[in-house]
Amino acid sequence: MKLLAITSCPNGIAHTYMAAEKLAKAAEKMGHEIKVETQGSIGVENELTPEDIQSADGVIIAADKQVDKSRFYGKRVLEASVTDGIRKPEELIAKFERNEVPVYGKPQSDTLKTIEEVKTERKQKQSPIYRNLMNGVSYMIPFVVIGGLLIALSLAIGGEPTDKGLVIPKGSIWNDILNVGAASFTFMVPILSGFIAMSIADRPGLAPGMIGGYIAANGSFYGSEAGAGFIGGIIAGFLAGYIAKWIKSIPVPKIVQPIMPILVIPLFSSILVAVIFIFILGQPIAGIMEWLTSWLNSMQGASKVILAMILGAMIAFDMGGPVNKVAFLFGSAMIAEGNVHIMGAIAVAICIPPLGLGLATLLNKSKFTEEEREAGKAALAMGLVGITEGAIPFAARDPLRVIPSIMIGSMVGSVIAMLSGVTDHVPHGGPIVAVFQAVEHVPMFFVSIIIGMVVTALLVNAIKKPV
Repeated sequence: MKLLAITSCPNGIAHTYMAAEKLAKAAEKMGHEIKVETQGSIGVENELTPEDIQSADGVIIAADKQVDKSRFYGKRVLEASVTDGIRKPEELIAKFERNEVPVYGKPQSDTLKTIEEVKTERKQKQSPIYRNLMNGVSYMIPFVVIGGLLIALSLAIGGEPTDKGLVIPKGSIWNDILNVGAASFTFMVPILSGFIAMSIADRPGLAPGMIGGYIAANGSFYGSEAGAGFIGGIIAGFLAGYIAKWIKSIPVPKIVQPIMPILVIPLFSSILVAVIFIFILGQPIAGIMEWLTSWLNSMQGASKVILAMILGAMIAFDMGGPVNKVAFLFGSAMIAEGNVHIMGAIAVAICIPPLGLGLATLLNKSKFTEEEREAGKAALAMGLVGITEGAIPFAARDPLRVIPSIMIGSMVGSVIAMLSGVTDHVPHGGPIVAVFQAVEHVPMFFVSIIIGMVVTALLVNAIKKPV
């Protein structure tokens, strides 16, 4: 068969390319031809052409964010999570061999499915709420990264120590760079909201989503000193998306249809979102955000330890999956709220699973296969640049031993980082963020990472059986 595939994950970094590689290897092993389009953070690569689609026997979409399927009308299309693309590539391809994949755009009654097939298909498809949220997050992250790096660099290079901490002199070039970084942060919530709404209602949802996000972030619309923050942005995005989708579903005369997506839907959706947020939702959500920020800033001692343990465990649990992304989104949002200690703990936890497992393969080779030892070298490299997914090959083979080990290691590292005042100004982790001077208390940042990775390595080697 000639198959096509698209792989895409919310961050567009590791999962996207790991799934592409696994699908390509599986297809080759099973005697099929495959071309994989990756939709990563760098954009679309190896794009599928109309000729490719025309001659294809089927399409696999292994993605955790929205992918446009309109070009595949009339083709057999199998949708799965990007994790299934990594862990079950042979199973996905085998469905085409057994002729179990429905034709996209074909009525349900024309495609016979067993109850078990329906159950399997539903299980594979992720929650639309999660998928829509992650679509917004994937577009938001570059703005937070740029803003955080520019602010961190301006403070590190242009800052002058005073009794109030680092201060950048007015009129200096570094003050301008600081302002550019702050401007990048102001886009965070509107971008998050806009692309959540676009994921739900397609392009007509983008403008009302971004407008709703801007209103959510700007408390002056509803008489609040602080805006509704990322929580308000998420709610505004879903609100705008579902309102736009509802308006799209209203039957209209043919003469009006051409202006619906560019005028009618965005206009009325924007008005409804603005009214609901300004007069109903704005102030209550802003109050919640003020309480949350105040509570986090007031955390001391035991409460800080508990928070760090929870975040560390979540980051390691599914190595870039939904649980990891919830913790990551929380830390990213807190950067904009001025609480960079949260991201400091998360930045440590992010790199411990791959670094710890890579170290484990070096300390006790008898516990790992030749393939795992090679994966250990790759895991060390991925850990240095903050890619938690480097731990996936080990967890896939031995989840009951590997996952608890990496969770405990990340929890230990997070706690040490939190208690020692480690901060991170960008939503990323691993030693790479220290290179960009985005981290404060750098020695303790590395101490936290080293202790966490040693704990992981010793634990996994203690409970793993020799191969």
